[in-house]
Amino acid sequence: MRNKENKHLGIEVDPELHRKLHYIAKYEGRSANGQILYLIRQCIREFEEKNGEIEKDDK
Repeated sequence: MRNKENKHLGIEVDPELHRKLHYIAKYEGRSANGQILYLIRQCIREFEEKNGEIEKDDK
């Protein structure tokens, strides 16, 4: 069941990017949504390693 506290993020991607995302996600055993979340978390982790932790109230 969906967590109502979670935020929804809608993005528009071209068909080739969409196809490649699904290919990589399947290869790595994730759904496309799971792959996107994995990549977002990886990006945040790398950013925080270089720049320090992002505080909750920072915008």
